[in-house]
Amino acid sequence: MLDIRPFKTLGHANHGWLDAHYHFSFSDYHNRNRMHWGRLRVWNDDRIAPHNGFGAHPHHDMEIITYVRTGAITHEDSLGNRGRTEAGDVQVMSAGSGIIHSEFNRDDEATTLFQIWLIPDETGGTPSWGTRPFPRHERNGRFVPLASGFPEDNALPIRTRGRVLGATLEAGETLTYETDRSMFSYFVPATGSVEIDGRTVGHRDGAAIHDVERFTITALEDAEIVLVESAALR
Repeated sequence: MLDIRPFKTLGHANHGWLDAHYHFSFSDYHNRNRMHWGRLRVWNDDRIAPHNGFGAHPHHDMEIITYVRTGAITHEDSLGNRGRTEAGDVQVMSAGSGIIHSEFNRDDEATTLFQIWLIPDETGGTPSWGTRPFPRHERNGRFVPLASGFPEDNALPIRTRGRVLGATLEAGETLTYETDRSMFSYFVPATGSVEIDGRTVGHRDGAAIHDVERFTITALEDAEIVLVESAALR
């Protein structure tokens, strides 16, 4: 099963300092057909103006992954963590029993990012935060785990049966991903466009995949891909 969700069909809210597009129901955008995909609950495509951001606010019982596409984001939280995550790198916040955090673009240029929320396997637990660089050249022609609930992936840890992966492809390059029929996959080209099953997935479009054992992506132009796969939501 393959469902392509063009960028123009996403939810949208422009607050001036924040221009946000929603792959799934979020805030004032509600689409009963786009509530979640497996344990993937939120995929927001955000542009944050210079010297702006999200003030201190709470979260609980959610795994929140931030993939910075351009610029940088600075995080601070109630645990005393503070860090800067730059383009191509990833941060993970396990909200657990509860955490208060802020995220700001402290720079003179706009920041663009994907914020991805995954529903954890269990509620509660001690909250945590971490960030890690993932050089794009190390993802050339292959998917590299960026955040994962599987320890063997050697990625930033999350508390759900799922993973976030990244890959970069040159125009004409093909990449096959092995999965299983029980998993729900969703990918977005952060840059460029690709083809899957003879259908085009453009820049910032979404592609929802389920009930397959593998799928093959061909880059129509140089492309950077972010993929989430997760177990069913029970």
